[in-house]
Amino acid sequence: MWKFSLRRILIMIPQLVLLSILIFVLAKMMPGDALSGQIDPNVDPARLEELRIQLGWYDPWHEQYARWVGGVLQGDFGQSFRFKMPVTELIGQRIVNSFWLSVATLIFTYLIAIPLGITSGRYNDTFRDQLITGYSYVGFATPLFIFALVMLWIFGFQLQWFPTSGSVTPGLEPGTFDYFMSKLYHLLLPALSMALITTYSTIQYLRNEIVDTKQKDFILLARAKGASEQRVYNRHILRNSLLPIAAFFGFEITGLIGGSIFIENIFGYPGMGQLLIESISLRDYSVVTATTLLFGVASVMGALLSDIILSLIDPRIRIK
Repeated sequence: MWKFSLRRILIMIPQLVLLSILIFVLAKMMPGDALSGQIDPNVDPARLEELRIQLGWYDPWHEQYARWVGGVLQGDFGQSFRFKMPVTELIGQRIVNSFWLSVATLIFTYLIAIPLGITSGRYNDTFRDQLITGYSYVGFATPLFIFALVMLWIFGFQLQWFPTSGSVTPGLEPGTFDYFMSKLYHLLLPALSMALITTYSTIQYLRNEIVDTKQKDFILLARAKGASEQRVYNRHILRNSLLPIAAFFGFEITGLIGGSIFIENIFGYPGMGQLLIESISLRDYSVVTATTLLFGVASVMGALLSDIILSLIDPRIRIK
């Protein structure tokens, strides 16, 4: 097992190197720079050119990349021109919100998907199965940003059950019970909106696993031995069908990254996704490269986690 994990980690290293090069080059190819449109128009353009030279923005790209990577390896992502603060500190403020949004979304996703998938698989080809399958098809066909806008309009503006922006009520003291409840209250609608529309894959996969497992020889043998239907489902069918779901945990993380960018901007939730969009529009390249790199690393780590979990469940896939 450790050989497979080590080999998979070694494969991940060149992926991260190529990812960092791609992110840096694409950021440099974006029009303008951090000084474009952010300085008083009365400032002498010659002075702006001096600043660009001092910052090394006209150096060869590989020299700029080497300086950037050297800083990243030391935990220094540079300075944000828009927010006038170190990028590391800025990300530290936002990444906590994105983390808890992802955790809440995962919890809601499995709380919704597992019962529905089990019901659909156990009672396949019935009216209940058709309803759940219909819900899955709607989730597959509906764009996330459209569904999120509808949820915000109904539950935020019309019914006013949830706040429409922010991550906490202003003026509350951190560490208090009211502060914690306010953070949770602001988190519920974005997390639930993303979970409701992204459960279709887990539901369908679990349903298909249960339907396929019900036809296996060892299930037929258990029934032939006189095992009760409840025991067959709990001890054999569910046990074998739920294990592969764990392998998709890492890929769920990858899906959350893309979804959080839409969700955080629609709900005005101050997380990494909202920071990325703001930084792109403001040409704050230090923040753009840092956030994009962290998203990419999270995606690669999610794939690594899924491979390791899947190898534990099914040892046949391990590389010899």
